[in-house]
Amino acid sequence: MEFSLQTPDSEGHRHDRLKDAVNTVNSIVMGKEQQVKLAFSCLLARGHLLIEDLPGVGKTTLAHALAAVIGVRYQRIQFTSDMLPADILGVSIYNRDRETFEFHPGPIFSQLVLADEINRATPKSQSALLEAMAEGQVTIEGETHPLPKPFFVIATQNPLDLGGTFPLPDSQLDRFLLSISLGFPEPEIERELLTARDRALVLRDTQAIISPDDVMQLNRDCQKVHVSDALLDYVQALLAGTRNSRWFETGLSPRAGIAMLHCSKAYAFLEGRDFAIPEDVKTIFPSLARHRMSVPHGMETSVNEQISNLLNQVAVP
Repeated sequence: MEFSLQTPDSEGHRHDRLKDAVNTVNSIVMGKEQQVKLAFSCLLARGHLLIEDLPGVGKTTLAHALAAVIGVRYQRIQFTSDMLPADILGVSIYNRDRETFEFHPGPIFSQLVLADEINRATPKSQSALLEAMAEGQVTIEGETHPLPKPFFVIATQNPLDLGGTFPLPDSQLDRFLLSISLGFPEPEIERELLTARDRALVLRDTQAIISPDDVMQLNRDCQKVHVSDALLDYVQALLAGTRNSRWFETGLSPRAGIAMLHCSKAYAFLEGRDFAIPEDVKTIFPSLARHRMSVPHGMETSVNEQISNLLNQVAVP
């Protein structure tokens, strides 16, 4: 079923503007249509996104373009080895005139936060993001401060074989709904990038197409997408496949299963449908699973290979 309602505040009208936003980001981050669609799916499913790739392939540009088209407050945090949690969350400073402590919010108090090179920071600073990503709030000196809505974290991570990195713990990785990689562009796209207008200037002139309120309503629209019993069976079969296979160190948790369902519904919504199908699940599954799973030590195979094998083995309803 295609969305066709035409009233200004209708679901169909919002979906049309969402498509325009996706197309605009694709015009900035050229040649990465699938990754852009996954990034939007992550946003619509109220998740957070992890991008692991080499420097210079467009990770920051993607984050900045997303922030521009959805009109949210954007903040980039450059993670370094000497960063402290207070540099992210904020700090309470004593005001002598008022004889009280005043909280000065840190950069985490934005609607879209780019945690750039997150694995350059120590585990103590990495964990400062944990409560914020999980609960939408931060607690400092016993006082809880709510974060703005929508709240979306995009973290970039250097390949773990580079020096000076601190691998994210499993508890932190699990807070990211999806993990993607951009990779190098195709030759024809790279030629276009070389001759096109500077991306920074394009981003500066990019206008918001949807608003933060639209994003919140789109989140609710995605929750209305129908999921059949057969699709639920397929999701459970994939979860069981990760848990029962000797090729995976650990299987996916029930929380990962819920995330799979939410993200599949968001992807279906992006495709213009009010129902999810197995192809939606198969499309988002590698990005949902690869950062949550590992292969046993000594196995001459990769997580990506085993995820692909699993998708081929589990019957599609």
